[in-house]
Amino acid sequence: MKLQRKNGLRATALGAIAVTGALVLTACGSDDNAGGTGGTGEQTNAASNIKCDGAKGKLLASGSSAQKNAMDLWVKNYMAGCKGVEINYKSSSSGEGIIAFNQGTVGFAGSDSALKPEEVAESKKICQGGGQGINLPMVGGPIAIGYNVPGVDNLTLDASTIAKIFNGKIKNWNDPAVAALNKGAKLPDKAIQPFHRSEDSGTTANLGKYLGATAKADWPYEAEKKWPAPGGQAASGSAGVAAQVKQAEGSIGYFELSYATSQSIPTVKINTGAAAPVEASSENASKAIAAAKIKGTGKDLALGLDYSTKADGAYPIVLVTYEVVCDTGNKADTLGTVKSFLTYTAGDEGQKLLSGAGYAPIPAEINTKVRETVAGLK
Repeated sequence: MKLQRKNGLRATALGAIAVTGALVLTACGSDDNAGGTGGTGEQTNAASNIKCDGAKGKLLASGSSAQKNAMDLWVKNYMAGCKGVEINYKSSSSGEGIIAFNQGTVGFAGSDSALKPEEVAESKKICQGGGQGINLPMVGGPIAIGYNVPGVDNLTLDASTIAKIFNGKIKNWNDPAVAALNKGAKLPDKAIQPFHRSEDSGTTANLGKYLGATAKADWPYEAEKKWPAPGGQAASGSAGVAAQVKQAEGSIGYFELSYATSQSIPTVKINTGAAAPVEASSENASKAIAAAKIKGTGKDLALGLDYSTKADGAYPIVLVTYEVVCDTGNKADTLGTVKSFLTYTAGDEGQKLLSGAGYAPIPAEINTKVRETVAGLK
């Protein structure tokens, strides 16, 4: 196996996140949580049953900001269980994570969209011995549509109105199309300020897939990581979009549910044509993700999601974040840590943390295949 070049970059300390109740955890990419740089042998943490076999030193990873809050929890627990191992996950964007992976500067990348054929082809330069990049679904969850309209704490939209708001065709909160979906609500005569991601984002791509599947006439754009529509204002990362929505009256934006819950941002219920509008929740996202089918081949576990579901209680705007690794030809010096860490995140203990943090666990049938694939990484 050919060794890839080492990267001296360090991930910066990440901001604090709020998780259910009053529990506040600090991000774990800084030296304060590192226990040194020595190897861990085959130690197992008795309290959490985290297996540290083969893990050692420092592991750099980067990508999706959608999974940042889940990754913060995982890194904190893993580093507490595997003393002497340091996991630095840089929350940036799916696009940046894949670029870093295909440049050989990270042990794995996080992406909210499966690798494109050209990205798989590029990965073959990094994954040695005939290997290539594969997608391992690890985090599921709803993409919430958060809004800031004082006096309105219960808002329903459908695919058409969401599309028209984000492409500038619906400009005011008291627009007749919005009012028709919210009878009795006191919608203000106030301009809508839509916010979108400034950088390539898998969250953007997944929102585009939903709108393309359900409101094609109002959203005539390809589902790409780059924001396609005119107008609106841009912010960096899911955290940046959520921060703008939190402070700007009349605003609306999209981000993972964990960002809405941690900042008490109200979220839109979606009229899907089901018996009742569906709210963004881990449980409702799980109902949609449970219907996903594996569309990848070989060891690749990319999923096909049904964004146009009308099943009762199924929240349709969902994403699955993948950890991108080489099926074979991973870095020799970090392979043990990658396998150990992803074994933990895909395990029962790692997946159980997701619901409490605003995410949805990967369905058991699919997750079984993830665990098998992680165990066979070379």
